Formats: sequence, C-alpha cells, structure tokens
Amino acid sequence: MRLSYLPVLLLGSSRALGSEIQKPLAVTEASTSTSTSTSPDTPPSYRDELVSLHKSLVEIPSVSSDENQIGNFLSDYLTERGFVVQLEALPQTNVSEPTKPRFNVVAWPGPEANPSPKVLVTSHIDTVPPFIPYSQNDSSLDSDTIIAGRGTVDAKASVAAQIVAVQSLLDSKRIAGAEDSVMLLYVVGEETQGDGMSYFSDTKDKMDPPLDIKAAIFGEPTEGRLVCGHKGIFGCDITVTGRAGHSGYPSLGKSANEVLMRGLVRALDTDLGSSEEFGNTTVNVGLLQGGVAANVIPEKATARIAGRVAIGPEADGGRVAAERLKEVLRSVDKDAFAFDCKYGYGVVKCDCDIEGFETTTVNYGTDVHNLEGNHTRYLYGPGSIFVAHGPDEAIKLGDMEEAVENYKKLILHALES
Repeated sequence: MRLSYLPVLLLGSSRALGSEIQKPLAVTEASTSTSTSTSPDTPPSYRDELVSLHKSLVEIPSVSSDENQIGNFLSDYLTERGFVVQLEALPQTNVSEPTKPRFNVVAWPGPEANPSPKVLVTSHIDTVPPFIPYSQNDSSLDSDTIIAGRGTVDAKASVAAQIVAVQSLLDSKRIAGAEDSVMLLYVVGEETQGDGMSYFSDTKDKMDPPLDIKAAIFGEPTEGRLVCGHKGIFGCDITVTGRAGHSGYPSLGKSANEVLMRGLVRALDTDLGSSEEFGNTTVNVGLLQGGVAANVIPEKATARIAGRVAIGPEADGGRVAAERLKEVLRSVDKDAFAFDCKYGYGVVKCDCDIEGFETTTVNYGTDVHNLEGNHTRYLYGPGSIFVAHGPDEAIKLGDMEEAVENYKKLILHALES
C-alpha cells in the first residue's frame, strides 16, 4: 500500500528517476506516533482489555489467504462478549488446491437475530508477509509503550480499537436498541485484491433484512487523522516484443529491453493525471524481466506496474490514467507494446467534516471503494502507513487508546447524523 518511486537509474534516461512527477506534493515525516499529550499517564479502564486483544490478534499469523485461525479467534472472542456472530464464507478460488476456509467475520450486539444496523464499523484481518512476532519495549504499560510486530499497525490496531470502542459504548449504554445499532465487519483479502469486502458487498442484500447502512467507518493507519480521500489505483502487465540477434550487430535486431526501458522512463516523467487535492498520478515499476543472455539482443521484455491515481471519477479514473500510460509507451514504439491492465478506480472521496479531527489525504488504496452503496464513508485509524508493511512496524499504546476514543466519537456522530 505504501507509495514509493523507483530508486534506480534506467538506461536511456537523461537523469535519475524520482522525477518531480513521481514525488508527493509535500514531504511527510514518518512516525510511529501522533500523540502529543504530556500529561501524566492515566490509564483508561479498558487498557488491559485493549492490549490483550491486540496482542492476541498480532500473535496469530494472518497473511492474506491464510486468515482462518484469526477469523475463528475473533468469532469466539465476540461470541463470548454477547455479540451475535455470522461467518461469511468466501468461495474457493482454486478448487484443485483447496485451502482452509476463508471467511469474513460479521457481528452485532445480541440477542437480535435479524439486525438493522445504521452504522458499519469495519477493517481487515489479513496482513502482508512476512510474519513478525509480537513484542513490547517495556513490561510495564503506559501510553509511550511501543508494540511491534506484523499487523500491529496495519490493521490489527484498528480492529482492536474498534471492538473496544463498541464494547465501551455498549457498557455505558450510549448505544442500545435496534434503532441505533452497530454492525462489526472484519474482512479477509484486503492486502491483495479486496475479495473479502467485495464479496460482502455483493451479498449484503441477501441478509435478513437486507443491509441498509447509513454510514461505514473503515479502519486503516491514518496517523489518527480523518481522511478526506485517497488515491485510486490501476495495474498493468506490459509485454514488449523485439527482434533477437547477435549483440555485436544491434542494428540487425530490436532490443525489447531497450524499448521497454525508454518507454518506462518516459512514463515516469509524464503527467498521467494530477489534481490539487491528491497531487500527481504516480507509477511504481514493481517487476522487470527481459532477455536470455548478455550477448543476445532481447526479443521479449516484461514489466508489472502499479499506478496510484490522482484523478477522478472514482468509477473511471483508473482507466483514464492507464490509457494515458499506454499512449506514452506507444509514443516510443507504436507496435512493440502489448498490455494487460486492471483499471481499478479513481480517487475515493470520504467524509471528513467532523469537529475535533485533523484531516488528511493518503496515497494508498483501501476497501472503501469495494463496499458499494449510498452511505457516508469515514476512514480513520491509529498508526502510520510509513512503518506498515516494513520490518519495523510498530505503534504506541497511547495512539491505540486515542483511537478508541475517536472511534466512539465517529460512531456516535454517524448514528446522530
């Protein structure tokens, strides 16, 4: 999910990459914390429960496509606390190599068997690889305690803080009854193709009664800020066909590697779509492959790229940016390029006009787009995207506790709106 520009020099370029097109509008310093309070540490009543739940979630490996164990844990945890839990099984995608069942965890305060929630509170339970064990920097807990491990930020901090927030509101009787009920949803597959949320979206009308939410609160690492929107995304597999020959006589062939590199450099230096709010559409060249030997002119070369889209509309912005990319590459060689693109989506707008929250926009994708419907969308969570997915993923306990309070504010605001 994190955006980066290609840190190498491609042959045929007149300058190092990381051009102005590829850079963000402003530099944001990475941080594991957004808490600024210097007041003495007064632990909230739910601190032990929050730490325990978060620890249990992080200690369970849940790399995308292997979420069965953590789903079962969450089901048991919520059932024991009086929630009605429904496991929504996803279809097997590879019947020749079946895996353990994958399912979304749907839950709501009991004992109502047929919920009619106004607000959906959701995040994802899968992580990127590799698994990194849970650790704390200090055995004694305070707001400055740093908790590390895979998923501590993305997004198990959001999962734990959301559940504790809802439980706290229920315990204090600030939410009760069918007229203002809340539903929890924890999905699989967000880090890969969003298949968990997409499946829930496709099947929500089959619930009894059909789901008709007024608002959805999505949990992702936003450094404790309310997100006004995020970039869209598209992906392309690019194949270049040249003509093989002896490397001593380059004029007798066509180097697919050279054509591909010249095209990619031009694409990286071209504005594929920009906006004042989201900056530039950027391209990450994730995979490159070409040629068979150093003394053979390469006949085939391939690249896999991901574009972060800074233009709308949400439904079509990804296609617009991808088509511009194709035009740029074909301007290098109109016949050599072939494309297999997944157009994704354009910029995703979220509601952020709530008093008391700092706001921001982010460059990564989320499940917000994958949940269809005419509902208000909020995107918020503890922790920083700048450490998510990396070897030093970590979060301060104080940031999770702040998130519990802010999730409560968001839930109450959504119910009252």
